[in-house]
Amino acid sequence: MKKCILKSEALTKYILETNAYPREHPQLKDLREATVNKYNEKSTMSVPVDEGQLISMLLKIMNAKKTLEIGVFTGYSLLATALALPDDGKAIAIDQNKEAYEVGLPFIRKAGVEHKINYIHSDGMIALNNLLKNERQEGEFDFAFVDADKENYINYHELLLKLVKVGGIIAYDNTLWFGSVAPSEHDEQVEDTARDALRKLNSFLASDSRIDSSLVSIADGLTLCRRLR
Repeated sequence: MKKCILKSEALTKYILETNAYPREHPQLKDLREATVNKYNEKSTMSVPVDEGQLISMLLKIMNAKKTLEIGVFTGYSLLATALALPDDGKAIAIDQNKEAYEVGLPFIRKAGVEHKINYIHSDGMIALNNLLKNERQEGEFDFAFVDADKENYINYHELLLKLVKVGGIIAYDNTLWFGSVAPSEHDEQVEDTARDALRKLNSFLASDSRIDSSLVSIADGLTLCRRLR
């Protein structure tokens, strides 16, 4: 097991150093470093470089123009999204922690993409329900990225299936939860509400006939759901 962990760490380092870091936008790099400097170990809440690049590529392949993000932190994934959108694209970003978002704002401005972003300082469920009150928002979004309170992922799912258009993608971050979603003999000894919520979500998404689903083992797990109906 120890050899497997070491090999995995070596592969991650190889991917980052040979592919991800050389292609990282300068403002993304500066934001990543500023996040580490301010938040230290909590900076791992930010999306890693290779995952950000996967999201960026997906958006470009889809020709996405309108996106939703629930859970922004300092805005690494948001900046990656805004850079991938066309000049008239729009990204609605929702988070309760405005202080963290403001750490990333100077880098968003320097990258010249602030005009694409509508930041909503709010609880995720409240903000999504408010969007749904406006019927013009239903089925209007090409892509949604969720990296917020894990216990609410399954509730976000029901709302996002109304907001994201048929053929659009909903992406859920951290669906492997440091590998703890896999059954373990220590489960009963460790209480983890996020782990339990993600297990429930993963099982639910696997049988949800309204979507196509793929759990990608990048970073801490990224589940991609394509809305079918």
